[in-house]
Amino acid sequence: MSKWFCILLIACASAHAAPGAAPADDAVQVLNDKSLLNQIVELQHNVAEKAQSKLSAVGQNVSQTAYQVADSTAELVISSMGFLGLPYRRGGSSVETGFDCSGFVRAMYQETVGMLLPRRARDQAASTQVIDKKELKPGDLVFFNTMRRAFSHVGIYVGDGKFIHSPRSGSEVRVENMRESYWLKRFDGARRVAGTDAAATPPKNY
Repeated sequence: MSKWFCILLIACASAHAAPGAAPADDAVQVLNDKSLLNQIVELQHNVAEKAQSKLSAVGQNVSQTAYQVADSTAELVISSMGFLGLPYRRGGSSVETGFDCSGFVRAMYQETVGMLLPRRARDQAASTQVIDKKELKPGDLVFFNTMRRAFSHVGIYVGDGKFIHSPRSGSEVRVENMRESYWLKRFDGARRVAGTDAAATPPKNY
């Protein structure tokens, strides 16, 4: 794991944390999770590899486009980590107010990728590409049935079977494991936002 990445992640957490909020335990867990961090770092490594491949095949303009798409996905995942510990707020969609689940996803995509997704989780599911669970890559969306209705909760997949989300009232933005029984039972499908199929290596052992 590169030294610059650790510095970047810590800086993001400091920059985006809610005013007066205590450091999130999740930030420490993420920094200590080598398998997860290695996958995110792979995004950066694969950016250069894909760009070089495209450059050789069809020229510099397409190569630059490939670089920008892959780099945006990496930025999405890295930036979302900077909001760990931000309190949940029903209907919230900004760092000032806090986020609910779909508000968090929408804000991350708008701020880092420049794409404006629908506001509600079920509408986000309807407007994105269906993918198999085995095809999940960092930056994809994962949906859950947590309120006895389809697509009632959403998060952003970050790799290694984990996702980041704003769970519920009284909680805060955090990283959780999709392999835990609660999430396994409620998993409702995976989606990919058009134009964000970055040069990421498919998750291992999932």
